Amino acid sequence: MSDRESVRLDQLRTEADYHRQRLDLYRAKLYGGRAVNMERLKEFQRASDSAAARLQHARAAAKQE
Repeated sequence: MSDRESVRLDQLRTEADYHRQRLDLYRAKLYGGRAVNMERLKEFQRASDSAAARLQHARAAAKQE
């Protein structure tokens, strides 16, 4: 794996972690009984899923090389 690919994987990993943490925090508000916007929750879920999919795709591409 080249340095460029390694840096890209680190960026994608950081992005996926960030979106997952935001989703977890918003879910905590929901479970804590605070009023939340369900559309916003879905938005956080989509962002988290998308970031995780990009990371998974990049990892698979790196393994094939």
